[in-house]
Amino acid sequence: MNQYNILQKDYTIYRKLYQLKLPLNLEYMIPSNDSVRLLSQFVEEMDLSDLYMTYSRVKENQASPRKLLKIILYGYMNGLYSSRDIESACHRDINFMFLLEGSKAPDHSTIARFRTLHFAPCAEQILAQTTNFLYEIGEISGESIFIDGTKIEASSNKFTFVWKRAVTKNMQKLFTKIENFVAECSELYGVRVGYRNTIKIKDLKKLRKKLYRIKKAENIEFVHGCGKRKTALQRSIEQLEQYLGKLKEYTQKIHICGNRNSYSKTDEDATFMRMKEDAMKNGQLKPAYNLQHAVDSGYIAWLTIGPQPTDTTTLIPLLKSMQENLNFKYLKIVADSGYESEENYSFIENNGQLSFIKPANYEISKTRKYQNDISRIENMEYNYDGDYYVCKNNRRLYANDIKKRKSKTGYVSTKTIYTCENCNNCKFKA
Repeated sequence: MNQYNILQKDYTIYRKLYQLKLPLNLEYMIPSNDSVRLLSQFVEEMDLSDLYMTYSRVKENQASPRKLLKIILYGYMNGLYSSRDIESACHRDINFMFLLEGSKAPDHSTIARFRTLHFAPCAEQILAQTTNFLYEIGEISGESIFIDGTKIEASSNKFTFVWKRAVTKNMQKLFTKIENFVAECSELYGVRVGYRNTIKIKDLKKLRKKLYRIKKAENIEFVHGCGKRKTALQRSIEQLEQYLGKLKEYTQKIHICGNRNSYSKTDEDATFMRMKEDAMKNGQLKPAYNLQHAVDSGYIAWLTIGPQPTDTTTLIPLLKSMQENLNFKYLKIVADSGYESEENYSFIENNGQLSFIKPANYEISKTRKYQNDISRIENMEYNYDGDYYVCKNNRRLYANDIKKRKSKTGYVSTKTIYTCENCNNCKFKA
């Protein structure tokens, strides 16, 4: 039987009249009004010098950073967030091939490195260019900005929490043990460290050096294992090493927390917050991020992400970030009652902007019970000339004291306390 070397695959083996057709140009197969064309044109006109500066050198045989940015953005537009899904789309989807312009499809590790090492540091500048361009062509008004936030749960286990208050409490207990330990070492070995009963980490390191000097001077050998008795010096040194390790661990945890009250061990940027989706109905805290959106004419003009569990402290950082990066300034700030605070009102007013923030008591203030409550200062008559309020019994409440409170952000608020001149024999006192 004769054997033949097959040099070319037979594509007509399963079909008689079959002709292989390959398009010479992928652009003919994409409609003229497809969104991929708009994205490609938009990215081509962007200044990506900051993105290219994150590279030491750009390889010629791979997709350029501009092309990688195109496929990342187009993947996000179509709900593809995984690097492996985007890699698969570059091999199968004709729109991704159009964006690559004949370049070799990048693998998932290249896409992941681009997103983490190169795109992330420049994301703010790219968003600023997009918003400024939309303002120049008149797609957004630039007058009123609507702000709202949402909490995104981190990809981390809910039992990986580290609480700053618990760590601080354990550190105080540890220092109490260390003080007793140092006093014991002073009696046993005649070694003294610290100043005025204050012990620091450097004092413990000095104590460790002195104990090792005693070990070397007396030629003491450390033993380990069953049936061997440790000397008092060996037990003291091992206890000191344990205390130093714990003290270093607590210090590192407090440093990671910073101004936050908690963080996750597997995702140190995530903070434990109370989420809206509470399936167990027990108010359990979960690691999450607070994402703030600023919307104008249906476009997300700006966004910030932070560890704040409430929306009150996120407004000022968002407005400052917008003012630093955008070429224009919004005059009207619109937000819900979650952003109401004296600090936010003062910042917006001093910044030359108008605030349209719903008061926190707006809904309850419309009820009849609230309006008929004579104990509330909102329902009392105020005299501007004399600076006093008039109660239901026609008696005056004068300013008696001024209290100042400092918030976590450092803002100092002034509260004026008004007291009635005389409440004796008042028929409304009950």
